[in-house]
Amino acid sequence: MSVTVEERKAANKALIDEVLKAYPEKMAKRRAKHLGTFEDGKPDCGVKSNIKSLPGVMTIRGCAYAGSKGVVWGPIKDMIHISHGPVGCGQYSWAARRNYYIGTTGIDTFVTMQFTSDFQEKDIVFGGDKKLDKIIDEIQELFPLNKGISIQSECPIGLIGDDIEAVSKKKSAQYEGHTILPVRCEGFRGVSQSLGHHLANDAIRDWIFDKADPDKRPEFVSTPYDVAIIGDYNIGGDAWSSRILLEEIGLRVIAQWSGDGSIAELENTPKAKLNLLHCYRSMNYISRHMEEKYCIPWAEYNFFGPSMIEKSLREIASHFDDSIKANAERVIAKYRPLVDAVNAKFRARLQDKTVMLFVGGLRPRHVIGAYEDLGMNVVGTGYEFGHNDDYQRTTHYVKDGTLIYDDVTGYEFERFVEQVQPDLVGSGIKEKYVFQKMGVPFRQMHSWDYSGPYHGYDGYAIFARDMDMAISSPVWGLAKAPWKKNP
Repeated sequence: MSVTVEERKAANKALIDEVLKAYPEKMAKRRAKHLGTFEDGKPDCGVKSNIKSLPGVMTIRGCAYAGSKGVVWGPIKDMIHISHGPVGCGQYSWAARRNYYIGTTGIDTFVTMQFTSDFQEKDIVFGGDKKLDKIIDEIQELFPLNKGISIQSECPIGLIGDDIEAVSKKKSAQYEGHTILPVRCEGFRGVSQSLGHHLANDAIRDWIFDKADPDKRPEFVSTPYDVAIIGDYNIGGDAWSSRILLEEIGLRVIAQWSGDGSIAELENTPKAKLNLLHCYRSMNYISRHMEEKYCIPWAEYNFFGPSMIEKSLREIASHFDDSIKANAERVIAKYRPLVDAVNAKFRARLQDKTVMLFVGGLRPRHVIGAYEDLGMNVVGTGYEFGHNDDYQRTTHYVKDGTLIYDDVTGYEFERFVEQVQPDLVGSGIKEKYVFQKMGVPFRQMHSWDYSGPYHGYDGYAIFARDMDMAISSPVWGLAKAPWKKNP
C-alpha cells in the first residue's frame, strides 16, 4: 500500500516526538532542533547544524585533527605528515581511509605510514619543541626523497603551547627549498572535523600558495583546458575514475586534491582555468580563496550515477569552448550502452527499495542520484558535520517528506531504522555492525566497504553490484531483525 507524502510527514513527526521522549527535557529541546522532515519549497532542510554535540549521546563525529590529518593533508602522497602528540591519534588515523596512490611507499610516497612524536608525560611537562626538531632531522635523513613535512598538532600541543610555527620556520631555513609547515588542528578545537578542514585549507593558503615562488617551476606550460580536481580523496580510486572522464572530454587535470596528490600539484593549482569541487564541505574555503585572489572560477560536480554524471559533464563543459561541449556529448553517448546494461541487470531487483543514509562530507546528498538511477528511494538522510549551506544544497536532491537528522545520536539512528524499516542503510564503520546485528542490510559509505570506485560510469556498475549484493544476500534470512521476531 502506497503512503502519501502527508502521511509520511505525519509518521516522521510522530517518530521524532517518540524518540525525544527518551531524553531529559533540556536535552530533548536541544536535539529537537536537529531532527525534522524536508518540505518542498523550503530554502533548507529545516534543521540546525554545526552545533556542538551533547555529552553522552554517542555522536559519530570526529575532531579537528581528524579533519586536517585524516582528510585534507594525509592523502598528499609525497609529503610526510607528523602527528605531533600522543601515539593514539596518529594510530587511529593511520591507513584508516582507502586513499589510493601511485608510488613506492617509504621511498617517494608515505600515505600509509605513521609518523608521530609519541608524547609522553615528560613532554607534557617540558614541551615537545626539541623533540619535534629532532624528528624532522631524522625524517630528512631516513626519507630524503620526501617533498615536504606537515606538523599536525594534537590536543596536548594547544594545551601546553608548543611553538610549532617557530620550529617550522627554523627547519625550513635549515632545509632550504623544503616545505615544512604547521597546522593548528588540535582536536578540541571547533565543533567537529569540519573545523579541521578549514584549518587545513588555511595552512595551504598561508604556507603553500603565499610562499610559492612563481619562478620555481618554469617548466609548467599552461593550456586553455587546465582544471584542478578539488576535494576528492581517491577512496577506492574515485579520483582516477573522475579524471578519466575529464580527460576524455578534452580537459587537462593539472592537480588532484588530495587523493594521489602531490605538493607540486598544490603549487600548480593557482594556474588552473577552473577548479572542480567535489567535496564542498572540506574544500570550499580554498576554492573561494582562489576565486578571490587568482580569479579562478569554481564549480561543484557530482559523478555518482549516470544522471548526475551527465548533468555535471555538461555543466563543466559549459565553461569551455564548443569542442569541449561536443566532446562531453560524445562521452555521454559512448557510455549509455554500459548504463543501460547495468540498469537492465540490477534495476528490476532494486526497484522501490528504500535507503537511509548518514555520512559525512557530501555523500548524504551526492549519492542520492545514483540510488534513484537504480529505482531506489532515499527516505532519510543527514550529515555528521554538515553546515547550513550543506542542507541548502541537499534540497536539490531529496524528496518532499524525507526524514532529516543532523549529527544523529546512536540511539536516534537505531530507533529511526527500527521504525522506518529501510531495505538498506548506508553509513560509516561505527554504525555498520550495529545495524548488521539488527539484521539490516548495510553498506559502509565512507570507504565503500573495501570496494569501489563508485565515481564515474565504471563506478556506477560497481555501485549497483554492491547495493544489490548487500540487499539480496541470503544471510539476512538467517538474522532476524527485532521487528520480525515474535513477541
